[in-house]
Amino acid sequence: MIVGPNGAGKSTAMKAVFGMLNLNKGAVRIDGEDITKLTPQARVAKGMAFVPQTSNIFTSMTVEENLEMGAFLRRDDIKKTMEQIYELFPILRDKRRQAAGELSGGQRQQVAVGRALMTQPKVLMLDEPTAGVSPIVMDELFDRIIEVARSGVTILMVEQNARQALAIADKGYVLVQGKNRFTDTGEALLANPEVRKSFLGG
Repeated sequence: MIVGPNGAGKSTAMKAVFGMLNLNKGAVRIDGEDITKLTPQARVAKGMAFVPQTSNIFTSMTVEENLEMGAFLRRDDIKKTMEQIYELFPILRDKRRQAAGELSGGQRQQVAVGRALMTQPKVLMLDEPTAGVSPIVMDELFDRIIEVARSGVTILMVEQNARQALAIADKGYVLVQGKNRFTDTGEALLANPEVRKSFLGG
């Protein structure tokens, strides 16, 4: 979980990990393999999926077509994965023939996450998945994200709602002005007086 104030570089860090920006130093590895020089598409083939904060669905396509687009690199039968997505997000099954652009903000985010999961990723990267949704929808999305994590998918998430995010995080990073200021378990960061005072409102 990556948290921190606005302008700290959270989304930039995420884009750099996914290969959308060049690194000045450091490396990106997945399962020990250095993928720093790979394109984003090649990273998807290696098991990485990224859900950007905005423009993350095809609005004119149906929900089901969006999910099918997520499987663009796969050559096997995608029906089982599609069924898993519908079990995770039941509302998407009900709306599978509807244009994704007609959905609510929370439902669009479910489509975006579902499409990323269609790649069967080892690492799922989410850039502020709860931005602009109601508190009830946010709680529901967090519950689904926890379910995905329990299924064995590693999740790297940038989140504005730091308190709620750290409450579900195994590990948290607090970025300040592009630098990693604190690293610890989500629980320890929530209990850290300096983190609480500076970033969590006391």
